[in-house]
Amino acid sequence: MIIQDVINHLEELAPIAYAEDFDNVGLLVGNKKAKVTGVLVTLDTLETVVEEAIAKNCNLIVSFHPIIFKGLKKLTGKNYVERVVMKAIKHDIAIYAIHTALDNALQGVNDMICNQLELTNKRILIPQSQTIKKLTTYIPKNEAELLRAALFKIGAGNIGNYSECSFNVDGFGTYKGNEDSNPSKGERGKTHTEEETKITITYSKHLESRIIKTLFNVHSYEEVAYEITTLENKNQNIGIGMVGEFKKGMSEQDFLKYLKTKMKTDFIKYSAFLNKQIKKVAVLGGSGSFAIQAAKASGADAFITSDLKYHDFFSAENSILLADIGHYESEQFTKNLLVAYLTKKITNFAIILSNTDTNPVKYF
Repeated sequence: MIIQDVINHLEELAPIAYAEDFDNVGLLVGNKKAKVTGVLVTLDTLETVVEEAIAKNCNLIVSFHPIIFKGLKKLTGKNYVERVVMKAIKHDIAIYAIHTALDNALQGVNDMICNQLELTNKRILIPQSQTIKKLTTYIPKNEAELLRAALFKIGAGNIGNYSECSFNVDGFGTYKGNEDSNPSKGERGKTHTEEETKITITYSKHLESRIIKTLFNVHSYEEVAYEITTLENKNQNIGIGMVGEFKKGMSEQDFLKYLKTKMKTDFIKYSAFLNKQIKKVAVLGGSGSFAIQAAKASGADAFITSDLKYHDFFSAENSILLADIGHYESEQFTKNLLVAYLTKKITNFAIILSNTDTNPVKYF
C-alpha cells in the first residue's frame, strides 16, 4: 500500500473539495507514491509527534490540523513549524492534514461531538452551498447509453439520497459541416455528419476531474464540446456544525455538568442562564463565534463551541446559552474517529492513535 491509497480512503470520508477556501488541506509533506510503513493519527503535528512517528516506524502522519497554514519562505528551523517540516523531511515522513474537510463532513468532527453527547435527530447547522455541478454535452446518439453508464459508475447522478435522478437525454439533431468550418472531429480526424444527443447530468463537485476524464475516454470526438455550471444549492449532507437533541431536556446547571463529564473538561465559559430547559443543542468544533446567529436561528437552546471572545457572549442576547469548552476539548475525539475509520478500511497493518498531548493551553 502506498500513501495515495490511504489518502483515497480519507477523501472518501471527507473530500478536500469541501474544505474551506482559507484552509490548507491534503498532503503537505512527502511523496504520495511512497510505500506506507505505518500510520500515526494526531490532532496536531508537533516535533514530539514526528519523534513518536519515528519511534513507531510510521512514515505517514494523518493530522487534523495542518502544520503548514501560512506560506513558508524559508526552512531554517527558527520556529516550531519549520522544525517540524524539516524533521519530517529528514526522516522521510509524510504529513496529511484533513482539517475543515472533516469539519464539513456529515460523519466528521461535529457528528463525533453529537455522538459523544448522545444527541439524536442530527442535522447540519450551516449547509454548504454550490456543492453540485451540472455537465451538459453532446454525443453521437449511439454512444449516449455508454456514457450514461460510465458516468453513473463513478457516482454522477447520485446526490444525497437520490440516485440517477438527474440524467437527461434530449435534443436530437444532426451536425453537418465541412473541413473549413472547424467542426468537432472523430478519432480519425474525419468530419462528423450524424445525429447527436444532448446529455445533462448533475454530480457532486469533488467528482469533477473524474467526470471530465470519463467524458473524454468515452466520447469518440477528438474535440469534445461541454459546459459545466454550478448550482446554487444548499447541501444538507455537507456543511459546518450540527444540531441535535437530547431525549429528555435538562436544567442549565445539569447541562453544564453533563458537558464537563462527556467532553472531559473542568473548565467551561458560558453566557448568562436563561432559566429554561436545554433540549436542542448546536455544536461546532473549533472556533465557532461566526455561527452564533445560525445556532440561534436553528432554535437551539444551547451552542457548544470554542474560542469565544468577551463580546461574543453578548450575542447570546438572552435567547441561547453559549458554552465555550476550549478548542482542543471540542476536537479531542477527532483522532479517535479517524483511527476507527481507517482501521475498518485498512486491515493489513495497524493504524496508531498518537498518545502525545498536543494541547497548548494549560489550566491552573
